[in-house]
Amino acid sequence: MADAASRLTSVAEQLLGAPLPLRIRAWDGSQSGPPGVPTLVVRNRRALRRLLFKPGELGLARAWVAGDLDIEGDLYTALEAVAGSVWERGEDARTLAEALRDPDVRAAGRDLLRLVGPPIPPAPPREEVRRRRHLHTRRSDKRAISHHYDVGNDFYELVLGPSMVYSCAYWEDDGTLESAQRDKLELVCVKLGLTPGQRLLDVGCGWGSMVIHAAREHGVNAVGITLSQEQAAYARKRVADEGLTDRVEIRVQDYRDVADGPFDAVSSVGMAEHVGAERYLEYANRLYALLKPGGRLLNHQIARRPQGDETAYRVDPFIDSYVFPDGELAPLGTTVTQLERAGFEVRDVESLREHYARTLRHWVARLEAGWGRAVRLTGPGRARVWRLYMAACALAFERNRIGVNQVLAVRPPESGVSGLPLRTRTWNP
Repeated sequence: MADAASRLTSVAEQLLGAPLPLRIRAWDGSQSGPPGVPTLVVRNRRALRRLLFKPGELGLARAWVAGDLDIEGDLYTALEAVAGSVWERGEDARTLAEALRDPDVRAAGRDLLRLVGPPIPPAPPREEVRRRRHLHTRRSDKRAISHHYDVGNDFYELVLGPSMVYSCAYWEDDGTLESAQRDKLELVCVKLGLTPGQRLLDVGCGWGSMVIHAAREHGVNAVGITLSQEQAAYARKRVADEGLTDRVEIRVQDYRDVADGPFDAVSSVGMAEHVGAERYLEYANRLYALLKPGGRLLNHQIARRPQGDETAYRVDPFIDSYVFPDGELAPLGTTVTQLERAGFEVRDVESLREHYARTLRHWVARLEAGWGRAVRLTGPGRARVWRLYMAACALAFERNRIGVNQVLAVRPPESGVSGLPLRTRTWNP
């Protein structure tokens, strides 16, 4: 009888329909696979039971979060090897259903069953969130935001650094994470044309970095809204420490409940991904109503590639269960169309895809450097979630699987005068 690692390699290659690009080390100490590549460590048989009861990405995610699976070696190289192999094969890659019709795969599956042990489904890790039936109500959105952002401000300080900005930075070749985040905040302010005395609404204000920068550097009166109690408490302290309490207000408030417009400008940076397709026009309509005629919106949002059949789009199960519950990505064209349907005139679109890939690699490096403290702050499961999702997203941005765009739009006045310069691409903070 072959050892566990050899049997696992055989099963994996039958399912993939291609050689396994990783080495495997199993719980019995056996190893199999090519040398000089990262090693997939299968710590126990429970990892296999997770895969049998939830084949595919969710089973792998559960095993990873629980610590039943691990990677020895460079995580990016491992993810690139597996995901890159699937992406490159594209339409030639077999679906799981196709693979299971193969007699050799079914024979390998029977061998896997003999390895698994008692056929008892392991409980999901406690970090997993079950998808809800009613999405994007005020209550469900608050719960989803709390799951992601109320992890602990100390943890986010470790990952994000002093800027406490949780969206992609705006890089120069030799910039630091802190300088790149400052440049991104300034880029948003310049695109919005902020001037002293104006009113700014920052939707999804996070830990207050945008409103603090806008008030301090551009003299605006700013309102920042978030659904996270922990973010709001942290942001209020930062505002007080900066001496800006007379010009910056932080609220725990849903964007649908803001009623004190009009504002001269609205920034929404990394928030619209939480809105959902069914609610997106409502979101666009609400921001349009909160702006005065001639006011500007800067919508900074992650986008996915369009599909031939958009009805086939499914939320990534790992991201939905462990990272951003109820989050949805839309193609850039869909976002622009919805903003225009709400009445906005879209004036500029800028892709920052490579900027986000670089930002994520910096966040991963900070997390790995402070791994022991991250585990103490959030627990090993949550720390493993963040490491995997940020590394995987960095590769997805680099490979153009997803992108991120700043869309500048104006609520046009009756005169039709946009108020923007003839050459809009003169901004360079």
